[in-house]
Amino acid sequence: MQKTPNTPLWVFLALSSIETRRGALWLVWSSLLFTLYCVPWGHYFQGSAWVATMFLIKDWEWFAMMVPMTLWYWMSMRWVDKNGGWNTVSV
Repeated sequence: MQKTPNTPLWVFLALSSIETRRGALWLVWSSLLFTLYCVPWGHYFQGSAWVATMFLIKDWEWFAMMVPMTLWYWMSMRWVDKNGGWNTVSV
């Protein structure tokens, strides 16, 4: 991402090490997948042993933290999309 004088601090902090839109999409999708993983699935599938061993999170703390972070990354990506701050050189 190219930092311009009008880039807000919240956008810069979210995407400062991301160079391309593709990298930002990877960040948003991986955050979304981890957010879904953070749901305490063990509470809903109590009879299933594989759910208890696969999904180790027992409460909503991680989910409550990941939702705003995912929204922050997505909103930052949208801001850069609208203001043309992506690097045009592809690696």
